[in-house]
Amino acid sequence: MANLKLRPLDDRVVVQPVEAETTTAGGIVLPDSAKEKPQRGTIVAVGPGKLLESGNRGTLSVDVGDTVIYGKYGGSDIEVDGQEMKILRESDILAKVL
Repeated sequence: MANLKLRPLDDRVVVQPVEAETTTAGGIVLPDSAKEKPQRGTIVAVGPGKLLESGNRGTLSVDVGDTVIYGKYGGSDIEVDGQEMKILRESDILAKVL
């Protein structure tokens, strides 16, 4: 996704969700309807930062390539070049995976 033709605005980021597990730890194969919505993904684009009252832009604490965990129902789902993506505000991101 190096040449993503999408530029998020303000403090928004575009995340490519990691696919949900298809089998349980015990080896049981899960149908699509039983899979959990992904809550982890890799950031593929970041906005310039929120415009502050001073006229400057705030810096985001995440960057392209970071793996993040976000709320189960946060953000907006979109499709770009046949791939599912999610647009989130930085505040919807719960943690950065180190």
